[in-house]
Amino acid sequence: MENNIDEIYIHQLISSNIKRLRAIQNISQLNLANSTGLTHNFINDIENCKKGVSAKTLAKLSVALNVEPYQIFLPEGMFNDDMMLYAMDLSNSVQRAVAEVTKKYISGKGKA
Repeated sequence: MENNIDEIYIHQLISSNIKRLRAIQNISQLNLANSTGLTHNFINDIENCKKGVSAKTLAKLSVALNVEPYQIFLPEGMFNDDMMLYAMDLSNSVQRAVAEVTKKYISGKGKA
């Protein structure tokens, strides 16, 4: 763990993790901006350590990047990108399965 944790370190951590998470998922800054309701320039400023993020913005980014908010604060080397892709794929599969079961059995559409 880094002993010199300060505002600059936090900005750099957020910046590098957002860039990395975007790259893993092959999401452009423009697509991330569109899915969060933020501007492309704002995403660019975050990734270049020119702007910080509020809790509201962090929530939007977490949802758009399909990660838990804490993952945006993990130091480099704390996670494996291949494992992250696998976990995200698994999560998406489980969400689709739950949606299908919900639609079929809870909404009543699966009744004979």
